[in-house]
Amino acid sequence: MSLNEKQAKLCNENKTDFSNLKATIINCSLKKDAGKSHTRTLLSVAQSIMEKNSVEVDYIHATEHQIAFGVQPDMTEHGWDRDDWPKLWKKVSAADILIIGTPIWLGEESSVCRLIIERLYAMSGMLNDKGQSIYYGKVGGSVITGNEDGVKHCAMTILYALQHLGYVIPPQADCGWIGEAGPGPSYGDDGENGPIGIDNDFTQRNTTIMTWNLLHLAKMMKDAGGISNHGNDRNAWKAGCRFDYENPEHRA
Repeated sequence: MSLNEKQAKLCNENKTDFSNLKATIINCSLKKDAGKSHTRTLLSVAQSIMEKNSVEVDYIHATEHQIAFGVQPDMTEHGWDRDDWPKLWKKVSAADILIIGTPIWLGEESSVCRLIIERLYAMSGMLNDKGQSIYYGKVGGSVITGNEDGVKHCAMTILYALQHLGYVIPPQADCGWIGEAGPGPSYGDDGENGPIGIDNDFTQRNTTIMTWNLLHLAKMMKDAGGISNHGNDRNAWKAGCRFDYENPEHRA
């Protein structure tokens, strides 16, 4: 989606080099077709801002892949015939920025979103070269859309999970849009005066601020070489102990 005048101006006036950053966006829409996802339309604002600032962005539409249920890194080793998560994990692990987008259903994030969080959790026993969770030094945010209350509740759940795994969460790391309660048009649907929600200043402002905060903090983390491991080196607690995924004590 094209950026509005304010968003484009911020990109044009930016003096910071973000070209060494990578981002991954995971859309947890229930729709099989990414082109029909309303959440995708709002996620594209964040993606456009990052790409205009030379950030390499990977977009993952979760339901286009066969992601197995479970909390192990590769569920084909635990009875599933197919699991696309190990392939998708390569994009997630390479990213400095992770944005999770989800619609709201019954006041909660989608079932697909919970699946993604569980699969992220499955990798939380992996450590970086400092003995920290593999997610340390990375930043996370969330984008929510729907036609019922729950934007902040969903963001709270997602961002809690990300920080528990090791992601750093910047100020105002969430944004969202909700239409009139009950059945009706969703974000980006055609309306009398153009696409629904596109001109909502509150949504556009928060999406813009979230994206820039993710960029700034990811840049700071990258330039600083991540977070110091003084006091948070897991190897210091279990010296010489090989990680065991079956042992919950070894996870984040």
